This record gives sequence, C-alpha cells and structure tokens, in this order.
Amino acid sequence: MSSQTSIPVFAHRGASAYALENSFRAFEKALELGADGIELDIQLSKEGIPVVYHDPQLSRLVGINKLVNECTVEELLSFKLGKPWRRFFSSYKIPTLDAVLAWANSHQLPLNIELKSTILNNKNALIQMLHQLILPVGSHFSSFHYELLEIVKQYRSDVETALIATKKLKWDLLSDYKAIDSVHMHKRYYKPRFLEACVASDKACRFYAIDGNEAFLTNPHPSVIGWITDYPDKVIAKQHRQ
Repeated sequence: MSSQTSIPVFAHRGASAYALENSFRAFEKALELGADGIELDIQLSKEGIPVVYHDPQLSRLVGINKLVNECTVEELLSFKLGKPWRRFFSSYKIPTLDAVLAWANSHQLPLNIELKSTILNNKNALIQMLHQLILPVGSHFSSFHYELLEIVKQYRSDVETALIATKKLKWDLLSDYKAIDSVHMHKRYYKPRFLEACVASDKACRFYAIDGNEAFLTNPHPSVIGWITDYPDKVIAKQHRQ
C-alpha cells in the first residue's frame, strides 16, 4: 500500500476515548469522527446469543459479580453500564450483536469483531452465528484464540480473519497459520522483524493502541492495512498531514 494512501482507521470499541466503550454512543461518535470501521468485542449470553461487551465478567461496568454467560440476554440488556459513581444515572446499555450489525450495515461501516474467550465454551453458537451473518464489506473477525478463527474460516471462507499477536506467537512459522489472513499487533510490535515476518508469510497487519502521535503513521510499512485506535479523529488528522 502506498504511503500516500490513507490506511483505514478502526475505532477501538467505538470512539472509546469520547464515549463508553462498546456502546452505541461510542459507535455513533466514531462514525461522526470519520472512522473507517469499528472494532468491538463479542461475548455470549447464557442462551448463546452474541452481545457486545469486552470482559467475561460484569463487575467493571455493571458492578455485579457475575459472568456474562451466566446471564440471559434479557438480563444483560437490562443492566446500566458505567463507572461506579455514574452508573445509577447511566443510559448506556449492552447492545446485542444483531442490533449493531443492523446499524453497521445501514451505514456500510466495516466491523472488526473480536471473538472473546467465552466463545470457546460454546462453539456451536459461533457456528450458528456464522451461518446467518451479513456483514458490511471490509469486515473481519479477530481473536487471540486461533481455534475460533479456524471455525470462522471453515464456515465462512469469504470473511477475513486476524490473529491477535501474543508472546506465544511463533513468528518464524507464521505461514503455518493457514486460517488467518492478517495479524493484529500492539504498536510496540511495529518493528522490522515482525513486519517482515508478515510479508514473508503473505499476511497483512493492523496495529492497535495507536494514539495519533506515532511517527510511522505518515509513512507506513506496505503490509499495514489498518490502525485501531481510541482516537480515530487524531489518527485521521495525522494521516492527512502526511
């Protein structure tokens, strides 16, 4: 990709620097700020219905000591979300994936759907979701869990998959990860070794934890196809100043 071309900017959990993460307000703010896509997280309810929420447990944003997959979708949708001192007055709610998909499709806004660890316990729910899924063009699945991305590729070979890099990733064997098209990395991995490993294995890459101050934004490596950020406006502005 040419350094003169703006690389797509995905808003991390929506424009989460400006509104509560993974909320419709954060997604709408991302759209307003000009983001090219939305990154969001998927957990499963007790019945196996996908909802948009980051943590496996509800304590941080709901304030109760329960797991997401211990609650019915009706319970999950009733909770008020927010920091402890704001939660009581909050209008933030957990969205279902279906609701977010309808919104994203109406705007043709690509989604980066991160499959979280709870889905490992209910792979049939993932398979069922994949069968009926209609995604905006440019959408993809990401996960720390390679086996979930293998399922995505098995049932939806048309959809891009991205493995989120950890210290355990075998960079020299990256081409052996047949079920992925790209690698998502923290910006600390923006180094020749890792970029060249992606090129050698014919994998693209996106970087997260981008804040708009990175020098490499104005002259990105050819293998980079996306930035993931809490600050889509700052990253867009930086790219346009190149």
